[in-house]
Amino acid sequence: MLLLVAAACCTAPVLLSAIAGQAAAGQGGPPSATAAGIPQRMLTAYVTGAAQVTAHVPACRGMRWQILAGIARVESDHAQGRQITPGGDITPPVIGPRLDGSGAGGNTTAIRDTDGGRWDGDSEFEHAVGPFQFLPTTFTAYAVDGNADGALSPHNADDAAASAAVYVCGKGRDLTDREQLRAALHTYNASWAYVDDVLAGIDRYDTLGNMPAVPSGDVGTLIAAALAQQGVPYSWGGGGPSGPSTGICCSPGGQDGRTVTGFDCSGLTQYAYATAGITLPRTAAAQAGAGRRIPAAAGFGALQPGDLVFYGYSPTADSTIHHVGIYLGDGKMINAPRPGKPVRIDPVTAMPDYAGGARLL
Repeated sequence: MLLLVAAACCTAPVLLSAIAGQAAAGQGGPPSATAAGIPQRMLTAYVTGAAQVTAHVPACRGMRWQILAGIARVESDHAQGRQITPGGDITPPVIGPRLDGSGAGGNTTAIRDTDGGRWDGDSEFEHAVGPFQFLPTTFTAYAVDGNADGALSPHNADDAAASAAVYVCGKGRDLTDREQLRAALHTYNASWAYVDDVLAGIDRYDTLGNMPAVPSGDVGTLIAAALAQQGVPYSWGGGGPSGPSTGICCSPGGQDGRTVTGFDCSGLTQYAYATAGITLPRTAAAQAGAGRRIPAAAGFGALQPGDLVFYGYSPTADSTIHHVGIYLGDGKMINAPRPGKPVRIDPVTAMPDYAGGARLL
């Protein structure tokens, strides 16, 4: 959890300037909010917050919207389900568990109230607050006015994002250096598992807007078909050769696919390959038996665009495969990742248990 502050203005000219600055730095502008799976107003806050940081930490290098998005994804899932006003105020506010030492939220050390309940509504114990889950003391120490409205609040998307950027930059880190970025994230939350989770999100956001060229022929046909489904919801058991559909009940996390029209991972691959005239089995594990198998030991470098990409609990046992995507090239795949997340482009390293691939064309 983090507490940060930075000043910024989210008027149209400033946003356009922020996007232009990122493009000039070779980072590219932000993708569509739908493709990123981020509410548009939160994405705007990340872009402007990252662009402002050198006004507060001149020596900072490499801050970009993807870093802020990676943190907020883990901390609050981008404040999904909340209302966000044009000025960035989030309602209802994002408030973490009571830090009373009871063990809720993983906390075993009581943290007494420091803000009189101003940010968390609790005058006895602290809670992490806002989309970046700052402790009130941290926000008080670092807060800056991210949207130049004369008010400071961890529950404002602009204030929170700009403050997080300042906090992560420290006294002037070079965030283009992977190890310095890892160290910065570790100061935000002293857990290496947390760091790895945030980095996985950053890596995914880095892939957006940098799609490899679509090849010609049947491979290009199936890739284009899959790419056209970006933003379609995940539905447990949903989708197939004819396109998105409702699914079945229920995922391990409890999603009832009967209430969602979309794709699960193997439903998406079935659909894409059907456009190229190829019929695939329904499940990811069964699809591993189609075509020429590419062993995990050969590494990602053995993959070619259009190959199926598998993930499993044992890389040599097809029966343990639980996920499949379609390789796009340049270390990227398109897939339906999990309930709550739409069809999207991910790095092939987004999941840890690579189990090889299969080539059918």
